[in-house]
Amino acid sequence: MSKVEDFLTPAEEQEIVEAIIEAEKNTSGEIRVHIEAHTRSNHFERAQEVFHMLKMDNTKESNGVLIYVAVNDRKFVICGDKGIDHVVPENFWDTTKDAIQRKFKEGKFKEGIIDGILMAGNELKTHFPWRANDTNELSNEISKG
Repeated sequence: MSKVEDFLTPAEEQEIVEAIIEAEKNTSGEIRVHIEAHTRSNHFERAQEVFHMLKMDNTKESNGVLIYVAVNDRKFVICGDKGIDHVVPENFWDTTKDAIQRKFKEGKFKEGIIDGILMAGNELKTHFPWRANDTNELSNEISKG
């Protein structure tokens, strides 16, 4: 088994999907998680490539958020679309990043990702509240590379 397959159990992956569903109940924002073993690229640049590959830059309000994890590299990135960047302060993702990092340092990867998802959803609802005509524009499933 690769490090990616060992990173989360199927049950843990399902808990993450459920956290995405919960977080998106209060916001029109779209949250995705992508996990891969390693990248030769700069991690932020790779997260941006994955963001585009997953068509996260095609949402109606440009409010997609990606939590990208490179397992073997022990790195993660939170990447938001331009609609988010235009309305939030520069350090907007710092508390979310810190929460994920704290759990990751303890080896609690599922908990870190879930905390990050729920915090991102909570932060997004301020700027992108859920509306009655909102639709789920992107899959909630974890993607892997």
